Amino acid sequence: MEVSEAIIHDLVVKVAEALTADGKMLVTAESCTGGLIGASCTELAGSSAWFFGGVMSYANEAKVRGLGVSEQTLATHGAVSEETVVQMCAGALALGGDIAVAVSGVAGPGGGSKEKPVGCVYIGWQHKGQPAQVERCLFSGDRKGIRDATVIRALEGVLSL
Repeated sequence: MEVSEAIIHDLVVKVAEALTADGKMLVTAESCTGGLIGASCTELAGSSAWFFGGVMSYANEAKVRGLGVSEQTLATHGAVSEETVVQMCAGALALGGDIAVAVSGVAGPGGGSKEKPVGCVYIGWQHKGQPAQVERCLFSGDRKGIRDATVIRALEGVLSL
């Protein structure tokens, strides 16, 4: 098992323990990670006790149809933005669960810009009934490294809620 996989596994175990102790369910809305957060969570046996499910919304149309992200938000701010991630959190919570985590970013190697370079990722967390918290991250490395770093930070954020 490589280092990032071990770190992710350890974080998932901690998230599982925390959510189970609180009787909470996690729901995900993922773009740049392509479902890796949900896949990491479901690697752990018994995850159905604390993991509700998620939406892998890679295309903008999937964000609109699957999560209710506004086309206006996407046109004005782009998919990689705080505004989009806030709406992704809300859309995920509308499906079910108690705590949402949403991610959208530029995993590379192409697709970056001056304002949103490769490695720019917005991560949002939201408890049902509370406002979302969003963090803009700048990760370095190759595509796999950026995606793994995003999963790690997303899970760390769940633990800090």
